[in-house]
Formats: sequence, structure tokens, C-alpha cells
Amino acid sequence: MATAVGKKFPNIAVNAMNEMGDTFQINVLEEAVNNKKKVILFWYPKDFTFVCPTELHAFQAALPEFEKRNTVVIGASVDSAEVHFAWLSTAKDNGGIEGVTYPLLADTNRNLSAALGILDATEVFDEETQSFSKEGDDVTYRATYLIDEEGTVFHEGVNHMPVGRNVNEFLRLIDAYAHVQSHGEVCPANWEEGKDAMAPNAKGTAAYLASH
Repeated sequence: MATAVGKKFPNIAVNAMNEMGDTFQINVLEEAVNNKKKVILFWYPKDFTFVCPTELHAFQAALPEFEKRNTVVIGASVDSAEVHFAWLSTAKDNGGIEGVTYPLLADTNRNLSAALGILDATEVFDEETQSFSKEGDDVTYRATYLIDEEGTVFHEGVNHMPVGRNVNEFLRLIDAYAHVQSHGEVCPANWEEGKDAMAPNAKGTAAYLASH
């Protein structure tokens, strides 16, 4: 499976739902390029499950931090817009995501998730029936994409379904990429905003290692 990093995000429009019950379409590539914003797109397997609401609420809690970084947050799964709205209308203490305000993609036809190669599905050919069938749940892994203002993917990560994400790590990655964009320096291991970066050459590496 080829990585999306360094490439333009797929130019595919997908149905979406917001907390007001509005249905509309989002093209993630256009969202980045037309608005000159970074985008974090995070995929989760299913609505009304267990780990998923903890992640959606965590992204909501960090929404002001993403906004400070000129970054749009978009969630996504292969559930329908109507199921998204039912989940958005369900209270947090009942396993719902009431209070989430960023949009959720409803990739029911799996056009975008298939293009990204993040579906838990394998086509198997049956010799006896001479037909193909799918193995797996045909839902997405916990895939995350960071996309810059030109529509280029600068981070891609995929977690297995039982493993939730660390939202703060994505804020750190956005800070690091923004530092590279602004200063032309590169960011060493465990870099955080305010720490020393390096000149992108051997002398820069040597100087950094000597001082740390």
C-alpha cells in the first residue's frame, strides 16, 4: 500500500453531516487549498461504538488549539449521514457525541476510504462459484491525515481499531511542520514548540547533538 505522504490528497467530494442536522458535501483537498488552511482528517471505524466516542470528544476538546493553528478538524467513517446525526444527538453519558461541532464525513460508498487504502476488507475469489466476496468488516482503521495549505499530505498514520489516538501528538506535528514552513529548519526527535530546531545539514545536526 503506497503512502499518501508528499502527495496531493485525493480530489473526491464526500457527503457530510454537522451537529445542526445539515447535509452537504466536503472535498478535503478543496477545503485546504481554497481556504488556505491545514486540515486534520481522522477516520474511525463505526458510530455508536466504544473507543470512537472518546476520540471524537478528545478532538472536540482540542478544537480551539487546532483553530489557533489555522487547522480544520474533520471526522469520518463509512456510516451514513443519518446515523451520524443520530449519534450527534445522543448524550455523552449514553455513549453519544452530543456537543461535537466539527463535520463528519459519511463515506457510505467508500470512494475516499478505498482510494486511501484504509478499509478492513480483502477481496477473495471463490473457485467453486467463480465469484468474489469480501472478508473483513469493510470499515476503516483509525487513519489520520494532516494536509497542508497546498493540499499535500504531510502526515499519515493508521492505528488498529482497538488503539485510540493521542490528540496532542497531532498538535505537535502541526507545530513542527509550521516551524519548517516558517523557518526552513528541521525538527529533531521529541521537538516541541519553543525548543531548538536544526539547520537542515550535517553541521546543524552536529551542533544540535553537541548542545543536547
